[in-house]
Amino acid sequence: MERRKFIKNTLLTGVGASLIGGLYSWQVEPFWLEFVKVKMPIKNLPKNLIGKTLMQISDIHVGNRFNYEYIIDSFKKAKLYNPEFVVYTGDFVSYETPEQFDQLEKVFKHAVNGTLGTAGVLGNHDYGINWLEPKVADRISTILDKKNITILRNEEVSFSGLNILGIDDYWSSNFNPVKIMNKYDSKKANVVLCHNPDVCDLNVWNNYKGWILSGHTHGGQVKPPFLNPPILPVKNKRYSSGEFDLYDGRTLYINRALGNLYQVRLNVRPEITLFELTEEV
Repeated sequence: MERRKFIKNTLLTGVGASLIGGLYSWQVEPFWLEFVKVKMPIKNLPKNLIGKTLMQISDIHVGNRFNYEYIIDSFKKAKLYNPEFVVYTGDFVSYETPEQFDQLEKVFKHAVNGTLGTAGVLGNHDYGINWLEPKVADRISTILDKKNITILRNEEVSFSGLNILGIDDYWSSNFNPVKIMNKYDSKKANVVLCHNPDVCDLNVWNNYKGWILSGHTHGGQVKPPFLNPPILPVKNKRYSSGEFDLYDGRTLYINRALGNLYQVRLNVRPEITLFELTEEV
């Protein structure tokens, strides 16, 4: 009888723990935003930009897969940091139907803009179904432009001496990194935006030295304790989240995503990154 009672109690404890863990990963962590602070040394950084903040927001995924009111609330929190620069690194929507355009308009009424400049690049989901709808990308770019967000599609823009180069999405029909990286000027203070970190392994960088800001992976969204994320949408499984030294003068940072592709997270909280600009010595 004692053995039967022990087994029953053990099973009940296991079921209870599973229910609590499932509820946490579904209803708590997907909305438990973390602001991550990182030092960003940049070569040729103008003196007046030392100590300024560059905020990275990535993988917002406005759509029907989770309550995007959470994104609006997150934007309101982000604005309190009053960043000088804001960059968005793709996947503004989880595109299914044109309804996402209206949803994007609603959310980006509350867009976070830098006091000195705001730029971004598109992600694969911004190219519509199976990433094959360039008209969807054009419409998203137009909506964001009206919110004073400069979308860089193999282009560059300079704000107060900070030069931002943007590579269009790796899986899109407009992917052309050579076009923009051939404009790389090592005498400028440069930062590159590139949604998919797998691009870092391509021979397209024109001897670029500096930071690359990416997203795409969401950090896997689920990471068992002491193990690597079991699912990452990249060829190079090293690229999960956080800061990576690429050992050639480039530093990659992969944001864990603000939104959720599906409403589940475990040990991978959503993230907005706050980079403090410093002078590289």
